Amino acid sequence: MNWIDYRSLPQVGGITELFKDYVSEFKKVQQFYELDYQTLDNFGVRCEKIRSEYRLRYDINGILLRQNKDFGCSEETFININKLEEENTFAIVTGQQVGILSGPLYTIYKIITLLKLTELLNKRYQNLKFVPVFWLEGEDHDFEEVNKVKILDQENRIKTIEYLMQAKQNQHGSVGSYVFDHQIENFIKELSSALPSSEFKSNIIEAAAAIYTAGSTFESAFVKWINRLFPQSGIIFFSSNDKEVKLLLSGIFQKEINECPNTSRLVIQKSAELEDNYHVQMKPRALNLFMFYKGGRYLIEPREHDFSLKGTRHYLTKEELLQIATQTPEQLSPNVVLRPICQDTLLPTAAYIAGPSEIAYFAQLKSVYKHFDITMPIIYPRVSVTLVEDKVMRILEKYELSVRDIFNGIETVTGRVVDFVSEVKIDDLFSDSYKRIDDILNEMKFGLGYIDQTLLGALETTRVKIEENFKLLNNRTIMAQKRKHEIAIKQVEKALNHLFPGGNFQERELNIINYLNKYGTEFPQWLMREIDIDKFKQQIVEIT
Repeated sequence: MNWIDYRSLPQVGGITELFKDYVSEFKKVQQFYELDYQTLDNFGVRCEKIRSEYRLRYDINGILLRQNKDFGCSEETFININKLEEENTFAIVTGQQVGILSGPLYTIYKIITLLKLTELLNKRYQNLKFVPVFWLEGEDHDFEEVNKVKILDQENRIKTIEYLMQAKQNQHGSVGSYVFDHQIENFIKELSSALPSSEFKSNIIEAAAAIYTAGSTFESAFVKWINRLFPQSGIIFFSSNDKEVKLLLSGIFQKEINECPNTSRLVIQKSAELEDNYHVQMKPRALNLFMFYKGGRYLIEPREHDFSLKGTRHYLTKEELLQIATQTPEQLSPNVVLRPICQDTLLPTAAYIAGPSEIAYFAQLKSVYKHFDITMPIIYPRVSVTLVEDKVMRILEKYELSVRDIFNGIETVTGRVVDFVSEVKIDDLFSDSYKRIDDILNEMKFGLGYIDQTLLGALETTRVKIEENFKLLNNRTIMAQKRKHEIAIKQVEKALNHLFPGGNFQERELNIINYLNKYGTEFPQWLMREIDIDKFKQQIVEIT
């Protein structure tokens, strides 16, 4: 098993200096967070804090039962939902956008971290119970972030397969509620055509086609797909885009409207502290709420005497907005600042599994949690993984490269490989060899002339023939070296497409279906066994 320290990684994919300190030297950033995630005893401390703050066990139980029944979840999920009614049960939470076929690989790694941390804590605390909860970020309105997958085709080229709705221009609201039309069938066909042939391909395509059908929504299909990959895992799925849920959030919405722009001021103050040493990830809005209006989701912007929906000519007074927050709060939606506050108000969150960018967001929110009278949960880093298939490992070994070398990018890596395959310098080889042959012929000249002067003409004819053959051999060697370079470069480009596609980490680009197609539906369970969640370094997992 190989590991790469985050400090040696390039700053792409959210790997910022703040994140590096978070996983390597937590004391440097401790002031921005509530508790150290590496100390298991802190989870007990966090649970005691939840006992004194959390009051929604009964209310949330009914919502979770209804939602997960609609999603068709397994019995294990309902057992875990019922556990949440008990005062000694707490949630380990993660969340992600409801990308088609689960989106990039990091969604899978979030789920693996979620399940393994839940299991670890249940073993560690005999008197407490922990259940896994996945927060479905379906209220987002960025269709372009959920409608495509990237795979490697038969030629090991990166290929984007995109789902395009015929009526997309009329659907710019909550992406989780988008209903697939018959274009989803074209998406599945294109995916099937692009994937390499394998013994598992037909089953994988059939499974995807059975879940992603015309009439289903992004949110419901996402849940079914995850349950297909992690059957009987007991994950509780939670959708915030729900009328009953929004009624529970009414108080937060009213406070945000009444005290606007206090939340933003708190974020800005914390950001100023962070900027002494780090780059600030998140920019707050004066009012951190969106509103659903005529099928769209629009940012609410305060004006001098009222509020407007950004990009529209729709205006509301403060009284009208408060009335919506009180009577029909399902019309409102939190932005990135308020989403964690809503989550940890609704759920007894002991820990949240976060990616690098999310960890940076939370660094700006500690005082916002206090403003809403709750405490930030433990923020636990999701695992980061690069999968290395056997054929790719052979390329690395052939050219004496490591996975870390690949992260330096295509120009650096190909330059190094060309140097490697060009250890024999053609000019030096032939000029040196020709000089030695010329010296030998010159030495022969005296002896041959002494024996018979007519032999000197034959010697010169031999010299010319040697020069001609040497020139021919030189040209053939140059051509062979060029072919050798081309083969090497193509092989390295193949490795780059697998390990660092498009100059980004594999987990942020490629979809799980690449590996399901090659290794079958048991692949996620195999990954569960291979991945360790407590090293806090990037893990290199070799598939042999």
